[in-house]
Amino acid sequence: MYRFRDEHGRVVYVGKAKNLRQRLNSYFTDHAALHPRTQSMVTTAASVTWTVVSTEVEALQLEYSWIKEYDPRFNVRYRDDKSYPYLAVTMNEEYPRVTVMRGAKRKGVRYFGPYSHAWAIRETVDLLLRVFPVRTCSAGVFKRHGQIGRPCLLGYIGKCSAPCVGRIDEAGHRALADDFCAFMAGDTGRFMKRLEREMYAAADAEEYETAARRRDDIRALERALEKQAVVLSDSTDCDVIAFARDELEAAAQVFYVRGGRIRGQRGWVVDLVEERTTADLVEDFLIQAYGESDAVPREVLVPELPPDTEAMGELLAEVRGGPVQVRVPKRGDKKELLGTVARNAHEALKQHKTRRAGDLTARSRALQEIQEALELDQAPLRVECVDVSNLQGTNVVASMVVFEDGLPRKSEYRRFTIKTVQGQDDVRSIHEVVTRRFKRYLAESQKAGELSPEGIAGEDAEGLLSSYGFGGDADEPAARQPLDPETGRPRKFAYPPNLLVIDGGPPQVAAAQRALDELGIDDIAVCGLAKRLEEVWLPGEEDPVILPRTSEGLYLLQRVRDEAHRFAITFHRAKRSKAMTESELDAVPGLGPARRSALLKHFGSVRRLKEATPEQIAEVPGIGRRTAESIAAALQGGSTT
Repeated sequence: MYRFRDEHGRVVYVGKAKNLRQRLNSYFTDHAALHPRTQSMVTTAASVTWTVVSTEVEALQLEYSWIKEYDPRFNVRYRDDKSYPYLAVTMNEEYPRVTVMRGAKRKGVRYFGPYSHAWAIRETVDLLLRVFPVRTCSAGVFKRHGQIGRPCLLGYIGKCSAPCVGRIDEAGHRALADDFCAFMAGDTGRFMKRLEREMYAAADAEEYETAARRRDDIRALERALEKQAVVLSDSTDCDVIAFARDELEAAAQVFYVRGGRIRGQRGWVVDLVEERTTADLVEDFLIQAYGESDAVPREVLVPELPPDTEAMGELLAEVRGGPVQVRVPKRGDKKELLGTVARNAHEALKQHKTRRAGDLTARSRALQEIQEALELDQAPLRVECVDVSNLQGTNVVASMVVFEDGLPRKSEYRRFTIKTVQGQDDVRSIHEVVTRRFKRYLAESQKAGELSPEGIAGEDAEGLLSSYGFGGDADEPAARQPLDPETGRPRKFAYPPNLLVIDGGPPQVAAAQRALDELGIDDIAVCGLAKRLEEVWLPGEEDPVILPRTSEGLYLLQRVRDEAHRFAITFHRAKRSKAMTESELDAVPGLGPARRSALLKHFGSVRRLKEATPEQIAEVPGIGRRTAESIAAALQGGSTT
C-alpha cells in the first residue's frame, strides 16, 4: 500500500501494488505518455510513503480505511447523483417507528431501499400499516398524545397500535416492528398464509366482520407486493451492479434484489482520475459500497470480475459474516437483469451530462475556459466540429456539427460524402471537408454582399464550387439563402465559426489549417481533440494544451467531438446499408435506377420485396409481369412459373 502526499503533507492518492518499484516506475519513467489526469496527480505529489501488508484482503481493507480517513482527491470517489430516501425502522428506540430517512446510516436502525422517490415509500407504508400498525409519528407528537391521553388520527382508523396511550405494551409493539421488518426483508409468504388461516377460521366461526378485515389485509399486502417487480426466484438475494463510462466520468447503478424482488435502486456518478478498467471500477465500488455495510447479500452480480476475485470475496464475507459470491452472470434471468441495470446506468450518465450541459453558468464557464486555454480573442460562441468515418477505406463520409452558446444547433449539421480521397486517409479527407465547407462560406458571403469578389482569392465563386463538384450534391445544403429575414444574420454556410474543432491529433489539425490558409481565411481558430488522452492540439505547436480533468471547457469540447462522431457514424452506416441494398438489386436483370427506386419506395425494403409474389411486384408502376417474375426468381433464389 502506498500514499502520495502533496507539499503540505496531505494525502492526494492511495493505491496498492504487489510490486511497488514497478508501479512507481510506471508513474515516473515516461511522464509525457501518462494520462493527463495521472500527470496532474504525479506533479501534485511531493512524496510517497508505503506500508507492507501480508495478504490481498488486508490491502483491500487498508485501502478502504485510508480512502475513508484521508478522502484523497485523486482516488475514484463514488458520490450519489442524488440523495436517495430509505424506508427506516428505528429499532434502537423504546417504541420503534417507521419513517423516511436520507443521508448517513445510523446504528440500530433497519434500512430498506433505497427508493427513487419518497412518495413510493409512503405508498408502501400506507398499505402495510393496515397489517403492521407500527407508530410513524415523531418523538414530539408521541409525547404530546401520551400527555393528553388521546391517540392521533392513525390510532383511531387502525393504522397505528397507539402505544402512546397504552393500547399495546412495549414487547407487543416491538413484535409488530419485527414483523414489519421481516415482511420488507422478503419473508412475505409466512404473513400471507397466517392471514389466510385467520380469515378462514373467522369465516368458519361466522365472524364475518373479522374475516372481511383479514381479506382486506391480504389485499393490502398483495398491492404492496405488486409495487415490487418479481425478477428472480423467491430465494434469490443479490445486488446487481453495472457501469456506463466515457473518458471523464462513469455512472454506476445498483438494483437491490431481495426475495426475488427488486427492493430498491441506487446510482452514483464518479470522476475518472486515471485510466481505470471496468474491473478496476468494480473493485473500487465493492470496497466503498460494502466497506462497513450491514446489508451485504449472498451474491453480487457484476459486469466484470475484480482483479483479485478471491480476496474480494473473503473481504465481503468478513463484513457479512457469511459467504459472498462475486460473479458475472452468463445466461438466463440474471444476465437479462444485468443488461437492464446497464441500460439504467447509460441513461443515468446521459441524464447527468444533459443536466450539466443545460447549466447556463457551466456553459459560460466552459466557453471562457476554452477562450483562455486557446488564447482566443473572444469566447467561441459558435463551435463547429468535423469528423471522418469509414470502414477499411470504404464508404468514406464526414460530418460537421454546430454548437452555439454551448448547445447543439442540429438544424445546421451537415454531412459530406468524400469525393477526392480513395481509401483510408483521414488527413486528406479532413482537408477536403474543410475546403468544401469554407468555399461554400466564401461563396455565400460574396452573394450576401459581405465580401467583395476579391475576397475569394480572385476566383469566380461558381468556379470554386464546381471545382469540388458542388453542383447538385445531395449531401450539401441545397438552398443558398444569404440572410435570415428574422435575425438579419447570415444563414447556413455563410455564418463562420469562432472555433473549428477537428476529431484528431496534429496531422488532422495541420490539414484543416492548410485548407483555411489555401482559401485565405485567417480569422477562424482551429484545434484538435485527440481521443486517447483528451489532448487539445493547436496548429504548429509541438506540445498539446492540457485542460484540467474537472474543466467545463474540456467537457464541452469532448461533447462536441462525441456528437460529431455519432453523426458521422450514423451517416456511414446509412451509406453502407444503402450500398448493400443496391448491390442485391444490381444483380437483377432489367432493373435500372428508376425501377430500383420505385420498388424500394413501394415495398420499403429489400426484405419485404423478397417476400412478395410476382403478382404483388407487378403492381409497381413500370414493372411488367415478365420483369416481376425475373425479380422474384433472382431475389428468392428459385424459378417462378
